[in-house]
Amino acid sequence: MTRTSLETHHCSVARTVDIIGDRWALMILRDAFYGVRAFSAFQASLGVAKTVLSDRLRRLTQAGILEKVRAREGVERFEYRLTASGRELFPVVVALMQWGDRWVFGAGHEPAQILDRETGSPVQPLAVQARSGKVLTARDVMLGRGPGVTTDMR
Repeated sequence: MTRTSLETHHCSVARTVDIIGDRWALMILRDAFYGVRAFSAFQASLGVAKTVLSDRLRRLTQAGILEKVRAREGVERFEYRLTASGRELFPVVVALMQWGDRWVFGAGHEPAQILDRETGSPVQPLAVQARSGKVLTARDVMLGRGPGVTTDMR
């Protein structure tokens, strides 16, 4: 199935989904946050076809989310490591996990927990907050025109 590109849309959500909105791309990101780096390790963890995995790794690398680096000097084996851009997607992956824990599995049935390495305590649910710290919902915010706005904000 051919995907329609959203790269011409003047919308941050559309452009981001165009890059990471594929299920395999998100699963690769999840595994990368868990420390997976080698092609074979991604393939074993995900069970995805090698052609699909190769394509998604290439696209994530082209987008600057992953970087392909030599595993060791003098060895023709490579690893995929998160870039600064990729590491900033961590809250996105955590938000998806927390939503799934609540709405797919339900309280008390979560398949995994994200724990603070220092304390061993579960992390707080992510939330959008005002500068004051107040938790905001979609009803509490409005969309304003950004510095890169055009006349079409779809």
